[in-house]
Amino acid sequence: MRSWLFCMALVEGLALLGLALQSQEGSFFLKALNLKARPRPRPPSNTTHSVPPLLWKIFQRKNREKEAKDDGGCWLEEFNAPGNIVRLFADQGGSVHLQEPPLCLQKRLYFNLSALEVGETVTAARLEIRFRQNRYRAASTSFDLRLFRVTRAWLKGMSGHPHSRRALLSQSFLHVHKSFAFDVTLVAGEWQTPSQNLGLVLEIAAQDCSGLDSFLEASLFVVSLSSDQDRCRSPRKKRSAYYVPPAAGANVCKPRRLYIGFGDVGWENWIIAPQGYQANYCLGECPFPLTEELNGTNHAILQTIVHSLDPQGTPQPCCVPVRLSPISILYYDNDDNVVLRHYEDMVVDECGCR
Repeated sequence: MRSWLFCMALVEGLALLGLALQSQEGSFFLKALNLKARPRPRPPSNTTHSVPPLLWKIFQRKNREKEAKDDGGCWLEEFNAPGNIVRLFADQGGSVHLQEPPLCLQKRLYFNLSALEVGETVTAARLEIRFRQNRYRAASTSFDLRLFRVTRAWLKGMSGHPHSRRALLSQSFLHVHKSFAFDVTLVAGEWQTPSQNLGLVLEIAAQDCSGLDSFLEASLFVVSLSSDQDRCRSPRKKRSAYYVPPAAGANVCKPRRLYIGFGDVGWENWIIAPQGYQANYCLGECPFPLTEELNGTNHAILQTIVHSLDPQGTPQPCCVPVRLSPISILYYDNDDNVVLRHYEDMVVDECGCR
């Protein structure tokens, strides 16, 4: 009986140890992804309706560039700016106030940018204002869209005070489109300091307010470069496919296939896409003589010579990655923001002896 209890306790202990090691390894990987903890978003992983088409477009383009072996660095043509992170922030500014002409609509906009990490540099920010439908108006009934930056905290109902806000832009439109986009890069950059982020005020004025009550929502795209930004400023040169030395033995140093599926580690509920990726790894010997095709350094070449003379006292050079490529991951963060992030050095393309 005691031996049986001992065996059961041992099995349970090994199971707990395995979970602890898995958790530790998971934390290391999250750190590699620049995440402090595993996100636990509210949206289920099998829904993609909350992912804006623009982020899907960038994600798919990055995949095409990778397949063509030319990732284009971190330049995002959709925003005409460099960046390896794109976040979508939802408006948290409260309800819409519908009023009578000439002021038809007033809305406080607030975007919490606390998810930006220390060292990130905001390179672009686009405010999108969406309506439920297109609405065509007569030329004589245009409307004015005005945007103000809040410069001083106010009491409820005091948002119109001239000393509490500063005009950012004012534009006139003939038609109510489903969406309008405005560049607010300078403001978003200053919002990285929380005390500077008091939000915006959106106002729409017209002689005829019809159609303007179909306001749907506002959101903010923020593009940034992480603290390792210098690694992805310039486009990379085109690369050939995985190199395998001709007529080489199976044990020679070369890339081996390794697929990492995010579902296998229980992360499918917060990683939207991809479901996994071909990470690969390096394995094999660095034999004497070390040929040029094995990407050996001068040190490795000399080490193989010494190893051939003294195999017991000097090891062979190591087979390690010498060329890696990035991937892009689309995921939810802990604030349920949709994030598209470009990660360097995630896929082994070539191996060499070092």
